[in-house]
Amino acid sequence: MKTNYKQKLFLCFVVIFALFTVGIVFLEQTREKEYKTSALEDKLDNYADIVNVMLEKHPNNLSMIDSLVQLFPSNFRLTLIDRQGNVFYDNKISDIKKMENHSGRAEIIAARKTGKGSDIRVSASNEKKYLYYAKQFTLYYVRVALPYDIQVRQILKPDNLFLYYILALFIVILLIINAVASRFGLSIRSLRDFAKAAEQGNLHTQIHFPQDELGEIGAEIIENYRNLKESKKEIDLEREKLLQHVLISEEGLCFFSSDKTVEFYNGLFIQYLNIIIDEANSNPAVIFTDPAFVKVISFLSRSEKQENYFETQINKQGKTFAVRLNRFDDRSFEITLNDITKKEATRRMKQEMTGNITHELRTPVTGIRGCLETILEHPLDPEKKQYFIERAYNQVLALSEIIQDMGLLTGMEEAPQSFKLESVSISELLENLRKDLEIQLQEKNIRMEWNTENVIVRGNHNLLYSIFRNLTDNVIRHAGANVNIFVNKYNEDKDFYYFSYSDTGRGISGEQHLNRLFERFYRVSEGRTRDTGGSGLGLSIVKNAISFHKGTIVAKNKPDGGLEFLFNLPKR
Repeated sequence: MKTNYKQKLFLCFVVIFALFTVGIVFLEQTREKEYKTSALEDKLDNYADIVNVMLEKHPNNLSMIDSLVQLFPSNFRLTLIDRQGNVFYDNKISDIKKMENHSGRAEIIAARKTGKGSDIRVSASNEKKYLYYAKQFTLYYVRVALPYDIQVRQILKPDNLFLYYILALFIVILLIINAVASRFGLSIRSLRDFAKAAEQGNLHTQIHFPQDELGEIGAEIIENYRNLKESKKEIDLEREKLLQHVLISEEGLCFFSSDKTVEFYNGLFIQYLNIIIDEANSNPAVIFTDPAFVKVISFLSRSEKQENYFETQINKQGKTFAVRLNRFDDRSFEITLNDITKKEATRRMKQEMTGNITHELRTPVTGIRGCLETILEHPLDPEKKQYFIERAYNQVLALSEIIQDMGLLTGMEEAPQSFKLESVSISELLENLRKDLEIQLQEKNIRMEWNTENVIVRGNHNLLYSIFRNLTDNVIRHAGANVNIFVNKYNEDKDFYYFSYSDTGRGISGEQHLNRLFERFYRVSEGRTRDTGGSGLGLSIVKNAISFHKGTIVAKNKPDGGLEFLFNLPKR
């Protein structure tokens, strides 16, 4: 049967106090017996002195000894022994010649050494048990004895009152120990009950503790445990969120311990790693041996502990990867691989665009400045002055068009939510466009035709208008005179209408230019845009507006001459 904490504690205290009590009782009984024995020996010592006095007064008169013995207790035994151990008198033995030499008796040996000695044993002469006491004098030993019978044992028996007192005290202390053990056991049982409840996940179980320090400690332990469990639950939840974030992250992540042991990584890290290294490998630790990561290896081998961050780039297989290493306080670290090919291309494009914008703005600004300087610094007749004013005005219009087109492109890229969607009739839009450009179309004898009856597109009206407006402006500026424009809906599916926008103009010589027509400020021939007007952003606006509507566009030369654009727009 398994004992509980209370029983163990009670048994432990009982054993300790029992051993202590037994020791006290044994010591007291022994000391009391020694005290009573010493008192009896003192009495026998007096008897021996009386006998010695009698012998000194009557040295060879043993009859006087017999008379003296009559005065002593009836069971009193007196033995006189010379210094050689021979008995020359014994009041209980008539034939002393038969008695053995007593020099080897325990009490005689003790008397020879210390002057007196005692012993309890059975007599060899009459086979009775005696308490012997011997005392050494000048010429002999006087040995007196009393039978070790009930009377003597009763005299030497310790008093039991102290024993009864000790036993009563022992019982009282046992009751106190039981109460204390019960109180301790209650706290332990409460902790045990809570441990079982915690194991079963029932942390809301009410546990009651006694109103003492141990109870306060137990209650504090339970409260701390509950807080710890709640904190652990929150940490596990956050860890799960972090792991999910790492797994679905658009960056390749891998965590390493301080000794470069792989701890965790996501699939994208392996994917990027196998693009960079020469041979396929599923172990992220290959990063520490592959030559492509020599800069990372060199950084990790440095001894400067204050360096905890390192970043570099690796170009491999036509792609650019950003490699970042972040070292933590415990010397573990993470390595991040990120495909920045598109980002680098965008960065280069923005650099080129900035250069192009600067280049494009310089021409009209320089023209405006030149015209104004001419007007301000030179006396001009009204006709000349009007000429330079008109030139400056035309340059301002060109500058305004560039700024307006750049604003439209920026809005599509950075704030697409600002463009509201609605249902737009393509036929109505083209009819409005023809009216807006009627003068320019008539000047170059350009005719527009379309086959878009009942075609309703879901999109932003202004952006859809800008698509067809910029394509038509492109024809007016570059296709030449006597040109026909055809807008045809040539196909459709459940999501999109497919359009063809073509002309019968000059087209573009050199197919290498077709893929770059939609780049900002791209020119087939230098000076083309400046000579014919326009911002140089029209086709870029067309492509971005179609991309805004989830469509695509391509340009191609027609076999019989002219340029054709194929694109799709979403249905209602």
